[in-house]
Amino acid sequence: MCPTTTAETISTIWRTESARLVGALTRMTRDLDLAEDLAQDALVAALEQWPDQGVPANPGAWLMSIAKRRGIDGVRRAETLHRKNQELARTGEADAMPDLTDQVDFIEDDVLRLIFVSCHPVLTPESRAAMTLRMVGGLTTGEIARGFVSTEKSMGQRISRAKKTLREAGTDFELPTGADRAARLDDVMAVIYLVFNEGYTATAGGDWMRPELTAEAIRLARMLATLMPDEPDVHGLQSLLELQASRVPARVDAQGNAVLLDDQDRSRWDELLIRRGLAALDRAEALARRGKPVGSYFLQAQIAAVHARASTADDTDWRAIATFYDLLAEAAPGAVVEVNRAVAHGRAFGPHAGLAVLDAVPDDALPGSHLSAAVRGDLLLRVGRADEAAAAFRAAAELTRNERERAVLLARAESAHQVASDASYSGVSSPTDE
Repeated sequence: MCPTTTAETISTIWRTESARLVGALTRMTRDLDLAEDLAQDALVAALEQWPDQGVPANPGAWLMSIAKRRGIDGVRRAETLHRKNQELARTGEADAMPDLTDQVDFIEDDVLRLIFVSCHPVLTPESRAAMTLRMVGGLTTGEIARGFVSTEKSMGQRISRAKKTLREAGTDFELPTGADRAARLDDVMAVIYLVFNEGYTATAGGDWMRPELTAEAIRLARMLATLMPDEPDVHGLQSLLELQASRVPARVDAQGNAVLLDDQDRSRWDELLIRRGLAALDRAEALARRGKPVGSYFLQAQIAAVHARASTADDTDWRAIATFYDLLAEAAPGAVVEVNRAVAHGRAFGPHAGLAVLDAVPDDALPGSHLSAAVRGDLLLRVGRADEAAAAFRAAAELTRNERERAVLLARAESAHQVASDASYSGVSSPTDE
């Protein structure tokens, strides 16, 4: 295998294994920074050895073995740890020290454990999200900074402060139980969905999607459903992710260009994921019928299910989707929900109805986001205000940091401009939005 190919293989393996590696090492060492350092040491070793020796049959186990070995060596050399061992021995608490040699390499819930740690209540919501994207999603500090409309330096400092806060809080790096687990559940679901969304539509870069992140988010959602089987919204989250991910094969064309929902070949949608998603939604509905409260993920899954059950774009029951968005706006009010509700009302009751919903969203509600401008462009085009639509699409294109998405928006701007030019040339006046 040539060096370039090996490097690409290592990069792919690292994206797949890094979260599990850091999660397991955190459990073993009780030190998040040390776990990251050991994982990086293992990556460096792979870059040095695999080009000559070849990629091992079980690369994840190889990386763990190297990381553990480096960790054991470091423990033995660390003077501070030696002093702590002596102090603990005097107080009869020597057993409290982590023993890397007795730890298993992997347990299935290490990544989920890491998410619960990242969602510790001592952290701010922004820090929880940033930590999870860094530790579980594998995003670089720069990528996270772009997603938060921040500088890379500021984001690096935020993540460092979050780690320090966890250390000072005496975090035990175990899955919480009882009320503590329930208290963190909403944040855990939110960050799993955040990881999924980064995979479904990358915030920046040249790729429309990052499928490895969508797959990891689905794996975590399924694991969470097993851990907390009596929570309808957990099953709703699993359903939502699986139903949305079913569209992934149809979201790009042969050249890798983005394909929007209305234009997708639905025969390419993943039927297995649709069946699994609908089954998860059935479980959520069964719990809801028993009186269990439902939340936003349950409602979003209902919306995704309407799309999944429509054999063509024209068969979509937009009135049902609009109803679910109305309920979602009550359960989880917010600007993003309102913008999506505008889309649903525009399809269900006409573009003027959609614009009425969108006009009620404050201009500064989504700073730095292209979403509102993109939706406005679509609604304006549908009412025949093509010139304004073109301007809205161009504004959206300037705001997005994803190259594929920018290309789609610029193409829509050009198409709208052409419609306006054709109408002007033929002497046809565009209707007004009355």
